[in-house]
Amino acid sequence: MKKVLATALGMAFGLTSLSAMAADNVTLQLKWVTQAQFAGYYVALDKGYYEDADLDVTINPGGPDIAPPQVIAGGGADVVVDWMPSALASREKGVPLVNIAQPFAKSGMELTCLKDTGIKSPKDFPGRTLGVWFFGNEYPFLSWMSKLGIPTDGGPNGVTVLKQGFNVDPLLQKQADCISTMTYNEYWQIIDAGIPADDLVVFKYEDQGVATLEDGLYVMEDKLKNPAFVDKMARFVAASMKGWHWAAEHPEEAAQIVLDNDATGAQTEKHQIRMMKEVAKLLSKDGVLSEAAYTRTVDSLLSGGSDPVITKKPEGAWTHAVTDKM
Repeated sequence: MKKVLATALGMAFGLTSLSAMAADNVTLQLKWVTQAQFAGYYVALDKGYYEDADLDVTINPGGPDIAPPQVIAGGGADVVVDWMPSALASREKGVPLVNIAQPFAKSGMELTCLKDTGIKSPKDFPGRTLGVWFFGNEYPFLSWMSKLGIPTDGGPNGVTVLKQGFNVDPLLQKQADCISTMTYNEYWQIIDAGIPADDLVVFKYEDQGVATLEDGLYVMEDKLKNPAFVDKMARFVAASMKGWHWAAEHPEEAAQIVLDNDATGAQTEKHQIRMMKEVAKLLSKDGVLSEAAYTRTVDSLLSGGSDPVITKKPEGAWTHAVTDKM
């Protein structure tokens, strides 16, 4: 009887030990499809940085029909990558997202125009058709137009907004005078389509003073009440930033890791290497959110005239609690 009891106790102890040793699960929801825009996370997974941090991380790619705020609100992720305008707009609508880290310190968003349209400055926008991404990506554009005092409902004094797909076809087919691009993605698709840089006019949001923060990491507010969750996220962010630093230093290898994780096979090595090199220019050193950049983003989103992106300054929309533990 004693032997049976001892065996049972030994098994129970063994199961308890295994449970204590089990890595913490983390599900990350990306904002878009698998590409070098998210290389740091795939590198951290591939190089074992998450495993070293005692984490078992699952990375879910996004897409045109996937909204990260909806995914995390529905319990489908622990942490999401999203742009701050989208996250703050979602928070005001009742999804209590909190920024816990900001891997991207600079904006890569642009408006790219064909030079032969005659557009030389934002003063030339009225009367034009501009391609704009939606699904939360339209907010920086709307804030910019509001700052310029240009209506977005058409007419000779306003702009006609073309709901742009996630491609550059409207510019190539001359359906729009200008389209939304990113420094690391769509701009190069235009170049690869045969239009030389000299035939383009590019307005970077950073240069226009309306840049808003992009790829940040967000969690649900109530989760931060749990010290164990905060600790888990601190390990996740630290390992992710280690992945980003490695990716920036090894763009060719990082691009290959991204391609290895792309189940669609739609990406090319040339484009992903170039994307990784451009993304590296946007990265933060430590992932810590800059309060000044946050304030700039909020102020831009509030400057929407009669139809601002957000209607009041958010409270509790960011925290350093996670990065302070790194």
